[in-house]
Amino acid sequence: MRLLLCVVGAPRAPLAAAITEYERRAARYWPLAVREVKEGRGDPAHVRRAEGDRLRDAAGGARLVACAERGEALDSPAFAGRLVAWHEAARDVALLIGGAHGLDPAVEAAAERRLALAPFTLPHELARLVLVEQLYRAGTIRRGEPYHK
Repeated sequence: MRLLLCVVGAPRAPLAAAITEYERRAARYWPLAVREVKEGRGDPAHVRRAEGDRLRDAAGGARLVACAERGEALDSPAFAGRLVAWHEAARDVALLIGGAHGLDPAVEAAAERRLALAPFTLPHELARLVLVEQLYRAGTIRRGEPYHK
């Protein structure tokens, strides 16, 4: 299993360094590939649709998991357990984060699961940081390392 982090846009300062660091850390525990797709401009509905198409293309044939405000809320140990189950299923999993206008409803509908990163709306770059930190934390939980307290 490979984890594909499919996101809209490249991170900008000041979050870029933290995102890069946690992606590096998470990759020690999970086979992680980051795929950034181009941000759109213009009408929000059109932008969401175009970005959604690019995210699905970036995911290839992987199992789709949409990071969405109204998704399933998991604590860190439960998320670690879910990652282990996906890892054992040996099928690629694409974690999708939409852009500034959110994730296209058609992408959410096509996803096998929806995952809530917080009970409130997060800017997409902050959502990416939260997700990669949780991927790292899940790896430490899986190995019984002391990061998670």
